[in-house]
Amino acid sequence: MQMAEARKGRTTPEIESVAKAEGKTAEFVMSGLAAGRIVIPRNVKRKSVDVKGIGEGLSVKINANVGTSPDYPKVEEEVEKAKIAVRYGADTIMDLSIGGEVDVIRRRIMDAVEVPIGTVPIYQAAIGMSKRGKDIVDMISDDIFNAIRRHAEDGVDFVTVHCGVTREAVETLQRTGRLLDVVSRGGSFLAAWMLHNGMENPLYSEFDYLLEIAREFDLTLSLGDGMRPGCLADASDAAQFQELITLGELVGRAREEDVQAMVEGPGHLPLSHIEANVKLEKTVCKGAPFYVLGPIVTDIAPGYDHLVGAIGGAMAAWAGADFLCYVTPAEHVCLPGIEEVKEGVIASKIAAHVADVARGTGIELDNEMAKARKKFDWGRQFEIAVDPERAKEMRKKSPPVLDPKVCSMCSELCAIKMVEDYLKKQRQTVR
Repeated sequence: MQMAEARKGRTTPEIESVAKAEGKTAEFVMSGLAAGRIVIPRNVKRKSVDVKGIGEGLSVKINANVGTSPDYPKVEEEVEKAKIAVRYGADTIMDLSIGGEVDVIRRRIMDAVEVPIGTVPIYQAAIGMSKRGKDIVDMISDDIFNAIRRHAEDGVDFVTVHCGVTREAVETLQRTGRLLDVVSRGGSFLAAWMLHNGMENPLYSEFDYLLEIAREFDLTLSLGDGMRPGCLADASDAAQFQELITLGELVGRAREEDVQAMVEGPGHLPLSHIEANVKLEKTVCKGAPFYVLGPIVTDIAPGYDHLVGAIGGAMAAWAGADFLCYVTPAEHVCLPGIEEVKEGVIASKIAAHVADVARGTGIELDNEMAKARKKFDWGRQFEIAVDPERAKEMRKKSPPVLDPKVCSMCSELCAIKMVEDYLKKQRQTVR
């Protein structure tokens, strides 16, 4: 197990790999892992995975969600989405399938890409109830834990588990009220289950059993934000913070058992709330890696939510968030297609890079781009670009006419070229 080995002062191939990729020493990664401030999602049963380190002192990582819906249970399209996401920079993939043969889809995706894979097993537990002609609220705890074990046995590297959606959190929600109540799918399953059965969330009441499964497979727990706000009006409310306090407690219990854990953060937040939310999570959850959806900083941009999420993601990562879940243009509208997945990944990748630069790393690429622009080296500019194909297509679509060296925006009045020409003339005059 990664954390157990790190606490013994032993490096692992995964620690060495992360250290090399990040330009850090193995001791730095090992220390962060031992403290629970870094996670390396890697199931012991996964045969091949391009491991990633997530957490304090490392570059900001991004996740791309894929997965079928009951309306569109197309396996091949989801596999292609996963491939495209990795091609354009996704560090991890989460399979959120709820339509079709979800076991087959998950395994196909895992075979198609080598990055860490995450899932939300309670979705499968709910689907299982539906196939048996029963309601979600008829689940028993074994249904939930059996789904978690099934995913772990398949080699899934991390799982979202909504352990903080407790009866107390739901009561807080009922008492204080919200505009959009619960928008987390998994969180809604558990809230409905508790309200119907009058019992505590099994993922909380039987957390020790969850830790046993996680230890067996070195399964990283992503402690889900089932009470996250689904609109700006509900941001930073009592129910959200009630869940966060519980997650802080569970992070401590996970560390006691050498189980890696990260914490998922709020979805919709005004820009002015982001820094405080990140710092609060880091304090309450003792520096655990923070995984945020977006955040979404305005509710009025369906079709453009990848831009909204990138704005929030850059701010969150600059403030200390470690892991950004991408948002596609289709968020709040429909199941994203391949092109929307690509756009979402690129937007999130830009946000992560922006934050890395602000945090003191990664500016070398920006400097390389500036040098290439000064030289009018279009080939090098395209190599560095986050989306080389699109940059090439745009230049080809509107090419320069008067001077092929420049672009068609300024044409022969290019500022860089003009100053370069006169600097050359001045140097020749001086000679």
